[in-house]
Amino acid sequence: MIVLGMFMKHLGLLLLLAPNILCASAAVHSHSVDGGEREADGAYRPRDHEHYGDEGHNVEFDHEAILGSVKEAEEYDKLSPEEARQRLALLLPKMDLNGDQYIDRKELRKWILNSFINLSKEEAEERMSETDSNKDGVVTWGEYLQDAFGVDTEEEIGPEDTGDTGMVFIYNKLVQEEKAMWRAADANGDGNLDFAEFETFTNPEEHEVMHPHLVRQTLREKDANRDGHLDFEEYVGERGGQQDREWTLSERDKFDHELDLNRDGRLDERELKRWLIPDNDEIADEEVDHLFASADDDHDDLLSYDEILRHHRVFVGSDADDHRRFDDEL
Repeated sequence: MIVLGMFMKHLGLLLLLAPNILCASAAVHSHSVDGGEREADGAYRPRDHEHYGDEGHNVEFDHEAILGSVKEAEEYDKLSPEEARQRLALLLPKMDLNGDQYIDRKELRKWILNSFINLSKEEAEERMSETDSNKDGVVTWGEYLQDAFGVDTEEEIGPEDTGDTGMVFIYNKLVQEEKAMWRAADANGDGNLDFAEFETFTNPEEHEVMHPHLVRQTLREKDANRDGHLDFEEYVGERGGQQDREWTLSERDKFDHELDLNRDGRLDERELKRWLIPDNDEIADEEVDHLFASADDDHDDLLSYDEILRHHRVFVGSDADDHRRFDDEL
C-alpha cells in the first residue's frame, strides 16, 4: 500500500480528515517494511513506536535494529535456534570494531544507527520498485502521480478520483504539499528523483536537508494566525473539539512541559522540529540500554560473544523456538 504509506508519512492531515481511508494493523510479532507514519497530532512516529505497546514488548523492533532489514528479520524467524545462532555469530566480528571479542555500548549504538539507515533504504527500495513503472532507475513526477492517484497530471484529479467532491480540495492541497516535498528532495533539480533523492522524499524525517521543509509544512497546516509559531490551540487544532477534558489536560501538560522548552506559551521552529522529527540517536541509546539489560549477565557493561549468542532470541529471534515449544506441549 505505497499510496497510503506515502500520505501517512508526509501529511498527518489525512489522518485527521480522512481516517476512513487509512486502515492499518500491527501485530506484536509481525514485521513491516513501512517505517515512519504520522501520529494523530502530525508528528512523525519514531522507529520504536511499537517497541512497547498494549500487548507488551514487541521483540521485532529489537531484531530489525540488529539486522537492519525487515526481510532478513523475517528470514531469521524461520530459522532453527542453531541456525539463528550461527548466522548471528557471523555478524559479531562486524559489530566488534576494536576486535576485542566484546561489544561495548558505543559499538552497539553505532551498529543500530547504521541499521536504521539500512531500514530506510530497504523501505525506499520497495516503494521505488512499485513507483518506477519503466524501471529506468528514476521516478518522474508523472510516475508518482500515476502510482499515488492513478492520474498522469495534477489537473486530472477530480471527484471521480476521490469518491467525494468535498475531498477534491484536500487532495489538491496534498498534491501541492507533495510537490513541494519533491522539489526539496530533487537535489540536482532535474525534475526526477534517482534512488538517493527518492529515499529522501519517502523518508524526509531521516534527512536533515528536509527538516526545514517539514517545519514549514506544519506551520502552513496549523499556524492559523501566521505568526510563525504554534500556540496550544493551534497545536491541538481540530482534535480539540473531538476529545474530552482529560485528553485536553493531558495534551496541555505535554505542550507545557515537554514541547515548550522556553516556556513562552508557543512552539518556535526549534521546538517544532524537536516535536515533529524523532531523534534516532535517542532511540538508539534506549535500544542499547534495553539490549544490555537483557543480555549483560555479568553486569560488566560489555557484551561478550557468548552472552549475545546465549540470548540470541533477544537479538535476532527464531520462531522455530516457539513452534517447537508448542509442539512439545501438545
